[in-house]
Amino acid sequence: MKFIKSLFLVTLLMALAITLSSATSSEIEEPNSLQGTSYFLSRKQNRISVSCNKYPKICNIKGSGGPNCCNNKCVNFSIDMFNCGKCGKKCSFPKICCEGKCVNPRSNKKHCGKCGNKCDNRGSCVYGMCSYA
Repeated sequence: MKFIKSLFLVTLLMALAITLSSATSSEIEEPNSLQGTSYFLSRKQNRISVSCNKYPKICNIKGSGGPNCCNNKCVNFSIDMFNCGKCGKKCSFPKICCEGKCVNPRSNKKHCGKCGNKCDNRGSCVYGMCSYA
């Protein structure tokens, strides 16, 4: 019985030593050589950060998130469901943002199923489809 306890203790100590030695060797080190990496990946990226709070015209650039600045991000108030019509106005679950207003596309005659999809004067919007049934 004494032999089994001592064998267990030795095994436990070995496992602890292996765990500690692997933890210190797995640290990420900076490579001394750039061999095998491209020039683009090896150079440090020094990007200039431009905020729309300071420069609101940056939101008018093609490819930006939209023409409006909200919480230092370019957004489009007419379609953004987290900033619908104004900064921070969120549309609840079934609603979407159309023309800066939160609407339910399942029942709205002017935005049936999607923004701008108008139903006929005689038809109604049911389940996002005009003149259903």
